[in-house]
Amino acid sequence: MNITYQSTRGGEKGLTASQAILKGLACDGGLFMPDRIPKLDVSIEELAKMTYQETAYEVMKLFLTDFTEEELKTCIAGAYDEKFDCPEIAVLSKADGDYYLELYHGSTIAFKDMALSILPHLMTTAAKKNGVDNEIVILAATSGDTGKAGMAGFADVPGTRIIVFYPKGGVSRIQELQMVTQKGENTAVAAIRGNFDDAQTGVKKIFGDREFEKRLAEKGFQLSSANSINVGRLVPQIVYYVYAYAKLVENGEIENGEVINVTVPTGNFGNILAAYLAKQMGMPIGRLICASNENKVLYDFFSTGTYDRERPFILTSSPSMDILISSNLERLIYLSCGCDEAKTAELMRELSADGKYTVTEEMREFMADFWGGYAGEEENAGVIRSVFESCGYLMDTHTGVAAAVSRQYKKETGDGRKMLIASTASPFKFSGSVLEAIRGPQEGMDEFAVVDELSRVSGVPVPAAVEEIRTAPIRHNRECGPEEMEALVAEILGC
Repeated sequence: MNITYQSTRGGEKGLTASQAILKGLACDGGLFMPDRIPKLDVSIEELAKMTYQETAYEVMKLFLTDFTEEELKTCIAGAYDEKFDCPEIAVLSKADGDYYLELYHGSTIAFKDMALSILPHLMTTAAKKNGVDNEIVILAATSGDTGKAGMAGFADVPGTRIIVFYPKGGVSRIQELQMVTQKGENTAVAAIRGNFDDAQTGVKKIFGDREFEKRLAEKGFQLSSANSINVGRLVPQIVYYVYAYAKLVENGEIENGEVINVTVPTGNFGNILAAYLAKQMGMPIGRLICASNENKVLYDFFSTGTYDRERPFILTSSPSMDILISSNLERLIYLSCGCDEAKTAELMRELSADGKYTVTEEMREFMADFWGGYAGEEENAGVIRSVFESCGYLMDTHTGVAAAVSRQYKKETGDGRKMLIASTASPFKFSGSVLEAIRGPQEGMDEFAVVDELSRVSGVPVPAAVEEIRTAPIRHNRECGPEEMEALVAEILGC
């Protein structure tokens, strides 16, 4: 049966998957959700024998029901290819008694590659299916990784342009260099004088400006999103949790049907929401441990039932999680109130007007699968160091937060189930913080000297994605305030 999509706030209903992917964000500011969560129609025994590409088809066909088998398989083949440095695409490593799902083996060495490698294929296919002649303009706010992965995915894709905004001083130097050296005649990036939430809010305001939308249409452009608000990014993320469980069964690490827990370092909530959806599809997943850094708005939410963004914004060594407005949480809110669009819209209005909202006890009970924890800078560094010293496994600062919170969860609950931890970025993307964690402060070294030293100390080769930006020329140097974002988009597009 075909699945249709509707806005979490009720303004749009009955869209096909391809229409929802093209739009990105609903006209009323809501996020698109499927009218039901489908169940997997293949067994875990069958999944255990499948490649990543085959697993992707079995998951995605259930959500993207207006794509033909040929269309979807072509998109998958174009996405999960030699851009990844290993045939598994997603790698499972065992360290310190836990299983680390390495999602950073793509071309930009971060988990965003897992979905942003396929989104351009889905979007251009969707455009053809819907007779779209306009040039599609991808707008994205990034806390470090979405920007590069999005630009790499859409670079020189016919019929598309991509414009990325990132917080000036709020990403690692490697992340920034990856973005500002990006090739592609259709790519643009600008630093925002503000934080990620400012960039994300600015992008959402542009999407909500109907006059600007009309002005762009007259010039032959239409906007879409590469952020995890787009269902074309969310659905591919479900795949790797299904794949990981099946491979743990195939490798004899767990029994078929054995319930495991999953820990995810969380900022915008999309990655852990994908794990939740995998559970709803029938995967034997128990608790979903939501790991935050010192910007612990999600920890406080799961602890109290109140989401409150009114707090200091803290810059940490895990910048992709330096977020106070977790957009994808709206999708869980929507599900938790029985898909009540009016209730969801009311809570989102409260968040916009007052900076906070409180859910009902019934909604909190619905979310009982989730457990929140957070780790500060010292605890994060301590876990990175202890795991490296005990078994030689090197992790980045976001995975370090997840590993620390995973330990907290086990200690506080006594839950002895096996743990899958989402490892979301290469350690070399945050080489300064990782090297400091395992060797102490390093003085007088530039970014690439630190990269080389981390490789020497760990025995892990420097990834090609880092090597290629060593001498790459700077191609993008735009900067603006949040209030200037729309004008900058117009300037870039010649509108």
